[in-house]
Amino acid sequence: VEDRLSSLLRKMEINVAEAEKRTGKNTVNMQETYTVYLIETRPAESVPEGGTPATPDTLWRRYSEFELLRMYLLVTYPYIIVPPLPEKRAEFVWHKLSADNLDPDFVERRRVGLENFLLRVASHPVLSNDKIFFLFLTEVSVDSRLKSLSAMFRVKNPDKRFTALKQYSDELNTVISQLLRVRARVADRLYGVYKVHGNYGRVFSEWSAIEKEMGDGLQSAGHHMDTYAASIDDILEEEEHYADQLKEYLFYTDAVRSVCRKHELIQYELEMAVQDLAHKKQQKEELATGTVRVFSLKGMTSKLFGQESQEQRESRLAALDQSIQEGEETVMEKNTECKEFVRTAWEDIERFKEQKDKDLREALISYAIMQISMCKKGIQVWSNAKECFNKM
Repeated sequence: VEDRLSSLLRKMEINVAEAEKRTGKNTVNMQETYTVYLIETRPAESVPEGGTPATPDTLWRRYSEFELLRMYLLVTYPYIIVPPLPEKRAEFVWHKLSADNLDPDFVERRRVGLENFLLRVASHPVLSNDKIFFLFLTEVSVDSRLKSLSAMFRVKNPDKRFTALKQYSDELNTVISQLLRVRARVADRLYGVYKVHGNYGRVFSEWSAIEKEMGDGLQSAGHHMDTYAASIDDILEEEEHYADQLKEYLFYTDAVRSVCRKHELIQYELEMAVQDLAHKKQQKEELATGTVRVFSLKGMTSKLFGQESQEQRESRLAALDQSIQEGEETVMEKNTECKEFVRTAWEDIERFKEQKDKDLREALISYAIMQISMCKKGIQVWSNAKECFNKM
């Protein structure tokens, strides 16, 4: 969450307190099992010592409802990099973790991710003031106001900054995906290496049974090996936390691309308005001078059936003048809209870049510290085993 709390977080505490498995019928009347998450909100008041905090307001939401909220925010605030949701299905996991969406460990990680999503939105200077977001937190029934935006077009003069940003987000997506895959493979190997150390423990223990002087030392060394083998479960669970932080930015890259797509749409509308205005001005010029630059049905008709009257020409010229004036106003409006979008979007992109650099740097440093700590524990285990051997 950002250091500068939004006005919403100053007024309200937000938690996703727990998850619950439920069974019910879906839209096609089929029985299904799904997970719901409990959102708790309460006034952010300082509780006097010995006092009781206010009872929170609560409501349950499905993951799909969080998806609807995010889609609404994407469409309503196209110039903002909307925070991502945690993954819908388990991906980039090492083999011991279940890929089942109802697996308790996965559900718990998703609960933490959903809470993080709500806090990210609530701490955003613009998104936190959205009425639908507030209703999502406080009202069971809320109008999602979903729209779908898709534009199959190519702009003639793309903004180089947005083109570069889109390319960067594509490359960042690739890099983080590769990083998560490498980490999952390393975790797999590491899990195997640690668990195989349990065999040392078993062998030392069996060996100790046939020795007199060496028995105690071997038994103790075997115990250290067993402890070492068992420690990997907690280590890899902690690693999942850092993997989830990376995944958040994997999903953020989609949000960045959405802003780039919206800019393309606005740029496209501006270019179409300019093109339409140029066409109308050309029509006026042809009508005024009587010269036709390109073949047209109207031009051919006038040649075949005679020229139109002066009154008809003046009427058409007046209509074209009116249409040109409207076209010029449209171009001005689209130009202003495009400039305003670039200004507000780039402001949020700079904010996002700062946040991204800070978050990823902290996650990578924490991950490195965890690896160093793990190696030190391994050295300690073998140092203890060496001491056991020395005492034999």
